[in-house]
Amino acid sequence: MTLAYGNMPLDRGTNQRKNKRWLAAEFTREDTLFCVINDGQCLFNKEEVLSPIYLSKSQVPTVNVDSCIYLGKGDLGLQSLDNNTLDTSTAGNSNIHQPSAISIFAIDFNKLRFSTQEALSEMGQWQGLRKVTANLSAIDASILALAKGLVHWHISHQFCGQCGHANRSVEAGHARRCSDCRNMSFPRTDPAVIMLVEKMFSDGIPRCLLGRQASWVEGMYSTLAGFVDPGETLEQAVIREVVEETAIHVENPQYIASQPWPFPASVMLGFTAVATSEKIDISQDDLEDARWFSREQLVNFGVNSSVIAGEDSADNPQYKLSSGDSISSYLITAWKNKEIGQY
Repeated sequence: MTLAYGNMPLDRGTNQRKNKRWLAAEFTREDTLFCVINDGQCLFNKEEVLSPIYLSKSQVPTVNVDSCIYLGKGDLGLQSLDNNTLDTSTAGNSNIHQPSAISIFAIDFNKLRFSTQEALSEMGQWQGLRKVTANLSAIDASILALAKGLVHWHISHQFCGQCGHANRSVEAGHARRCSDCRNMSFPRTDPAVIMLVEKMFSDGIPRCLLGRQASWVEGMYSTLAGFVDPGETLEQAVIREVVEETAIHVENPQYIASQPWPFPASVMLGFTAVATSEKIDISQDDLEDARWFSREQLVNFGVNSSVIAGEDSADNPQYKLSSGDSISSYLITAWKNKEIGQY
């Protein structure tokens, strides 16, 4: 199973993007593309087969290079600017020097002129990325996730955390410099651990520990998760979070996989862990419920495709997993299929 948002085909050009002449040349190339982020939403076509809309420079004529964010350059397949989409079916990891490599920039919708904003809204439809990820190629989802994350970071870091003066975008949108004290800020990513906790019960049946919050769609359960505290290892965070949320003690945390999670700015670090206790207590945390599930029970779970829309699914059984784009769904499915874990 491939984790969403982690299939980045772009070479981010860490050294090249600091060269203003190189960046200006990429910005003005005819084949350079732009994706626009509007209040966290991405622009898609209105066709039955959903595709993100990538714009040419002529479609955003008033933007300048300093107001854009350089995402990177890659061999993205054949361009199809007639309908403003890309054929990413043959795209793959590439190097920035390949002749066929295309540069992509991200733009904050609010930096566009009103006439351009109107034209874009008529051209396509704005959708939240998580709501449509299942319909996108892995590459498109990864590019849009990067764009969304960086645009959000710029919006939320407009002022210097040291002196309070305005920050300015520098280094092709990958840093912000204070206009007064010159303090530099860089995009932050908050590490969070997410863990599939398992235990072999006295009846000889292994079970995993899942929980739910009251705000979630009825019947939806997920793996436990939490942010890493300062001064602790990832393994320590796994142990602490599980006992804080459920009073279950665990040992032997084992790293499985990671996933970019720009909602708004995290990286999810997936683990398994073995429980050494059984009795759940959620009275000290914000979980509405937590319980043990066997593999047989998980087989009857529905995958909740309407979590993001906040709607229930009529064809679901009693319980359901979170949206399939999450590493939580990956961990649960992998454990159910005996691909991870000790039992």
